[in-house]
Amino acid sequence: MQSIIQYEPMKIDKTTFKGIDTPCYIIEEERLRHNLELISSVAKDADVEIILAFKAYALWKTFPIFKEYISATTASSLYEARLAYEEFGNPAHTYSPAYTDYEIDDIAKYSNHLTFNSLSQYERFCDRVVSVNKDLSIGLRVNPEYSEVGTELYNPCSPGTRFGITADKLPTSLPDNIDGFHCHCHCESGADVLERTLVHIESKFSKWFSQLKWLNLGGGHLMTRNDYDIPLLLNILKGLHKRYPWLKIILEPGSAFAWQTGTLVSQVVDIVEDKGIRTAILNVSFTCHMPDCLEMPYMPQVRGAEISDSTTAYRLGGNSCLSGDFMGTWKFDHELHIGENVIFEDMLHYTTVKTCMFNGITHPSIALLTCEGELVMLRNYSYEDYRNRMD
Repeated sequence: MQSIIQYEPMKIDKTTFKGIDTPCYIIEEERLRHNLELISSVAKDADVEIILAFKAYALWKTFPIFKEYISATTASSLYEARLAYEEFGNPAHTYSPAYTDYEIDDIAKYSNHLTFNSLSQYERFCDRVVSVNKDLSIGLRVNPEYSEVGTELYNPCSPGTRFGITADKLPTSLPDNIDGFHCHCHCESGADVLERTLVHIESKFSKWFSQLKWLNLGGGHLMTRNDYDIPLLLNILKGLHKRYPWLKIILEPGSAFAWQTGTLVSQVVDIVEDKGIRTAILNVSFTCHMPDCLEMPYMPQVRGAEISDSTTAYRLGGNSCLSGDFMGTWKFDHELHIGENVIFEDMLHYTTVKTCMFNGITHPSIALLTCEGELVMLRNYSYEDYRNRMD
């Protein structure tokens, strides 16, 4: 396996990350390649296309690794589409809830698939985008009105959703230049969820499949999770091919690519106590650097610690001025001390793409731990990054 070392590397203990004394997201190349190999094998065995969703992971300095295994990506905005075109080297599969008049031409230029969220957007922009890029494959986002996503914030099919067209609003005959349907119903879901969801997708939309060339089943297919049923996924996808052999099937997971591929290394900067609650204040922020922990919400795994309500446990506090920037509590096998590393597991997907510089808190660096055990710094953030956002 080839590495992508670009800077002077340093050896590092990947268990403790001793020697790292400032916040840092660390991508482990070996784990990343493991995920990519699995995803690539599923795509080959099931004869489907699996593409990377930038909304979950977009660290472009690692794209040379990705390109050894996949050939396409999916975008939801002009900047993501441009990133696909310029840094990944291929046009994007693009979907947006609503395209704007001042960006649509550039989006068309940077895309090879373009999906409209509504018939009104299709009618407004379709002729225009095809005039910009005659090679575009046009699709419509459909809503099967079924999703098993439990967190309302992440449910794309809940009543009143702004995403997609329901079956009752589609014409019997689609416009001639509609090549595909796109739907998204999952969030870190298993193959069994896809199986149940397909029943609803097919019952509501299969009567149009004979008019299509492709079907995009969106993201949320967490096939790299240890308990994911890969044989069931393969059977489901092969069954789709058997029923609709003319359809190209596309999946666009995000989390699956970066699942369990890296950490956020932080440090303890103070320990305070109030009303019997001990809080270890860290030099990172849940609000700024791990927002899904608060939004989902979910309790991240902390290396060497377990969730506990023991009086000896620690609440972990972020270093912003927001009162709610904390999570807890975790029990460690020792008393924490100032300067000690606290390592959050699985912090590569939906973190670096969602971070912010609220409060001017220093943004964690981003590094790659190569297969050879060397740490390569990909990006350090500075005051200028914060200042330039405030122009």
